[in-house]
Amino acid sequence: MTSTRSTLDADWLRICRRAVTGLERMLADAPTTKERALETGTRGSGGDRTLEIDHDAEQLVFDELDGLREEGYRFVAVSEERGEIDYGDAGIRVIIDPIDGSLNAKRGISNYALSIAVADGATMADVAFAFVHDFGPREEWWARRGGGAWLDGRQLDRTLRERRGRDGRLEVLGIESADPRWIQASIDSLVDSAYRLRALGTIASSLCQVAAARFDGMVSLRRSRGVDAAAGQLIVREAGGEVSFPWCDRPLSAPLTPEPASPVIAARSTETLSLLERIPA
Repeated sequence: MTSTRSTLDADWLRICRRAVTGLERMLADAPTTKERALETGTRGSGGDRTLEIDHDAEQLVFDELDGLREEGYRFVAVSEERGEIDYGDAGIRVIIDPIDGSLNAKRGISNYALSIAVADGATMADVAFAFVHDFGPREEWWARRGGGAWLDGRQLDRTLRERRGRDGRLEVLGIESADPRWIQASIDSLVDSAYRLRALGTIASSLCQVAAARFDGMVSLRRSRGVDAAAGQLIVREAGGEVSFPWCDRPLSAPLTPEPASPVIAARSTETLSLLERIPA
């Protein structure tokens, strides 16, 4: 059997890129909202109604994982739709959101992304490899623990910091879980924190915007799922940013599961992270 160390060292970037190619073909075959809105009639492990495109996208990723198992690699897969699937080694976890931003994909709205993370433990702190491909702008983001973060082959600058106005408010703040009721509950703190809000509709892609300092920070106004944030949070940290899951015991102790556990907060500095953690969720 291949060792745990070898499993971490598998060519995950190549595997993820092959999955992207398959997903692009699948989405091209179902280009309209009518086609993409079809439901399977079931709910995924995370609780959402499963679209046929979610199911098909997940199957494409699992086809790649099946190939890894045949090569002797062992791990556990954790997916938004199927939950936890045992591939022989509970010490390595592969966390998958086949389409983060399914509503955007269904309606033909950018952004929506494939998110894959590989971890040697059960929490966000344990993620060792991260990959996000945003199908709207066709951007590829990835990171390795201790090895930096990359966008389309260019290493991201760890020294970038947030932009603020004269009154100290952030120039652009990303928000997710953009239900109007949740925005209303947090509106006073949002007004005090930022000049402009942006809601992409995908946590993975929003975290990547913080990694590139396009967003000065990001908050989810409700609990996020582990499958949504696992890859993006490592990309932020390897790009020099800060991340916390404030409802957990430690900043990075959120579990790598399909169930929502905590809001996710990301920023370019510790000071801004502390500010954003005070926004009610």
